[in-house]
Amino acid sequence: MNLTDLFPNLTGENHEITSPRTVRYNCIAWAACNTERWWQPGVFWPIDSSREDHGVGNVVEAFGALGYEECDNGTQEEGFEKVALYGSAMMYTHAARQLSSGKWTSKLGQLEDITHTTPEVIEGGDYGEVVQYMKRPL
Repeated sequence: MNLTDLFPNLTGENHEITSPRTVRYNCIAWAACNTERWWQPGVFWPIDSSREDHGVGNVVEAFGALGYEECDNGTQEEGFEKVALYGSAMMYTHAARQLSSGKWTSKLGQLEDITHTTPEVIEGGDYGEVVQYMKRPL
């Protein structure tokens, strides 16, 4: 099975695999620039949280603790780095980080890291949709 089977909006033109599969870290850790551990409530989380709290508000608070503030969109802004937080049915499902090029990067579960053209190309399927953008000064 290839990535386009799992993510119906991915095409050969809108993404590139940038690293091999690993279970060492997940998408939340990758978006937070940490490749040393798996980020999940009850495993490692930057704020006090219940092991069962996988709500969108919890991931917003977690990135808030890292200096991010909510913002309106994923448009690149000089002097800021952004993350896109995804959700489905009030649960967070994924996070992606904007690169200095304006493209985005994601760790796809236990699969590869990719660079993708927009946050929307990995929407759909299990990841739901972007529910919140956040930014912090560089």
